Amino acid sequence: MKRNVGRRDRIVRGVLGIWLLVVGYAAYLDDEHERAVIAGIAGFGLLTNVVLGFCGGNLVFGIDTTDGSCSAE
Repeated sequence: MKRNVGRRDRIVRGVLGIWLLVVGYAAYLDDEHERAVIAGIAGFGLLTNVVLGFCGGNLVFGIDTTDGSCSAE
């Protein structure tokens, strides 16, 4: 897998991923289990992108943010 998620993109995804996990936990505590699962999966997905530096969606759309710009090829 070639990296296609740049530094700024990884920071944004990391912040949103952590936020979604917190939202999921709060929803779970409020017995909103469906919302908790959706937020948890989305947060986990974003944090996986951060760790791997790769996003399948970026690959499909031809987006590579590793050079610092958010341009599609």
